[in-house]
Amino acid sequence: MPSLHLKVAPLQNPERYRSLARALTELSARVLQLPAETVVVLIDDLPAARWYVGGEAVERPTAQLDITLNQGSSSPAQRADFIEQAFQELQRQLAYGGPLERMSHVLVHELPPSHWGAGGRTEAEGLRGAQPVLT
Repeated sequence: MPSLHLKVAPLQNPERYRSLARALTELSARVLQLPAETVVVLIDDLPAARWYVGGEAVERPTAQLDITLNQGSSSPAQRADFIEQAFQELQRQLAYGGPLERMSHVLVHELPPSHWGAGGRTEAEGLRGAQPVLT
């Protein structure tokens, strides 16, 4: 149950968000071997005037991508590959191939399966075959 949270500045149009969500889902499935139908992508946009690096307002497109995974579900090589390819995709889509703001980040967070879940069940319960609670 991977979860990606992308924060971007400046504001983008809705088609850009759809394209980003699709690309990040595909990348998660391909590089991290995650089932695409379980990848959740949340995108927050911020006015550039609310994003600072070193106390100075950003001047170029900026991004921070956080992905949360089950602990041990990916290798160090997979994580490094994901970070590199995700950054390249963000740069391609947000900066049109130019540079992103220097402190744009891709962060991988790993949590024990007992520390998160969906449908009222922890990921650990899901791994034991529990069915999600439908509401």
